[in-house]
Amino acid sequence: MRPRPTRGTASAGLLLAASVVYNDWVLQFFLPTGLHQRDSYVSELFAADQPYRILFSLVEIACAALVVAGGALAWSIPPRGWASAGCAATVAFGVFSIADVLMPLHCAPSLERGCPEGSPWHTTTSGMVHFALFASMALFITASRRGHPPWDLVRHWGPWLLAVSMTAAILTVGPFFGHPGGHGLAQRIHLTSVGAWFALLAIAISRYGAGDGPSSCQRRDSGGLSPAKHCRLPSAEDGGGRFG
Repeated sequence: MRPRPTRGTASAGLLLAASVVYNDWVLQFFLPTGLHQRDSYVSELFAADQPYRILFSLVEIACAALVVAGGALAWSIPPRGWASAGCAATVAFGVFSIADVLMPLHCAPSLERGCPEGSPWHTTTSGMVHFALFASMALFITASRRGHPPWDLVRHWGPWLLAVSMTAAILTVGPFFGHPGGHGLAQRIHLTSVGAWFALLAIAISRYGAGDGPSSCQRRDSGGLSPAKHCRLPSAEDGGGRFG
């Protein structure tokens, strides 16, 4: 019988899938959406009057569900402290993303003159999505720097991805201040960086959180049990166990 995947492995798999699905805007290269990649928001793809709104809405909701499930599984391993808060923020990000899809734009502002750049509800849910995202990134980066869990990849690359993602997100607000143009490109850079973040998080969890207990960080050899090469066993100095 094949062994069941651990919660850490399942969480990593879900987040890795989300990292790909999150960039569903690449489907624009294959579908005649009529929206220009450079000057349109991705949310225009599932605006209420767009021809492919159902397809993109379903993909967005599926991605959000993957993030919620992946974050919840990582939360249940369980981590502790900053990492636990990061998992909670990741789950919140997924929930807010679903709300964002359920409260779409009424029309595509890049196509229709007079169409507002956003609606009050959609702008609110989008703001909540970004807040939860950046909070989760900051919390996981803080946790990795404190060694709980000891995620070298997150500690090294997380700050760079956070900086790129936040800068690109800020550059998308031009149309709200009367300066349209290029915001679509900035948003797609932001989405690509978020996909890279989920992939980074998935790799970190799979490397350090693939097991549900101490036995996952041990292997039996001729001399008995010894730490596996990829594991960092808890010590008195870090005051607890690792992630998973």
